[in-house]
Amino acid sequence: MSAKASEPVAAAKNPVSPEKRYDSIQVVEFVLGNEHFAIDLFDVKEVVEYTTITKLPNVPSYVKGIIDLRGEITMIIDLKHRLNITDENAQSLESSRIIVLDDKVAKSKIGILVDDVTSVSTFEGNQVDHTSASVSKEETSIIGIIKRKVKVKEKEINELIIWIDIKQLLGDIDATL
Repeated sequence: MSAKASEPVAAAKNPVSPEKRYDSIQVVEFVLGNEHFAIDLFDVKEVVEYTTITKLPNVPSYVKGIIDLRGEITMIIDLKHRLNITDENAQSLESSRIIVLDDKVAKSKIGILVDDVTSVSTFEGNQVDHTSASVSKEETSIIGIIKRKVKVKEKEINELIIWIDIKQLLGDIDATL
């Protein structure tokens, strides 16, 4: 049987229309409380260790303050507070990380405070569930839920990673400042 004769059979096995196929995505994974989150890798400039944050008066409670990052004033957003995530096992601020966002993401220099940055990962489009992202009509910054298979005690389970649209979230923040 020639390769040409088998092509329609292969296409019939995968009835996904071209508009439903997703390319691979690259994300920065991080932890807030007990949950795993991700943002697009290309929205991130760098990750830095926690440094002293200077508080600002009369700003929303999720604006932690500002830092001097190599001579540039950078506003720090407490992402856990912004997303209303409570953490029973709160860790010290000194062990936190700051994800400095790329300049094209916001009007000003912004960093987001997270509990920890775990990795930079690549996922295939079929690992992202976009339908469950719209559970809350109020929170429009969730792009999808990334499913990753992990082994826990010799049993394979799906680990869920909440993929957020940091540009959308910052658009909401820019509107309130």
